[in-house]
Amino acid sequence: MNPASIMKIMNAKNRFTENHPRFVAFLNAVFSKGIEEGTVIELRVTGPGQETMMTNIKVQQSDLELLKELKELMR
Repeated sequence: MNPASIMKIMNAKNRFTENHPRFVAFLNAVFSKGIEEGTVIELRVTGPGQETMMTNIKVQQSDLELLKELKELMR
């Protein structure tokens, strides 16, 4: 990955953190306790004037490996 792309991603991460500090604090709390295989992650999205859509996943070992790689990229 080139340095310009890394800077762009880091700037977007910083902007997201500024815009959504409570969400970032929530994620930090969840990840500090650790996510293990078998954990269920649920996501719910409600757009203005739209129905709520929801899904969930049961975390697998390959998901944990992906999360580890993403965490390393964000450092």
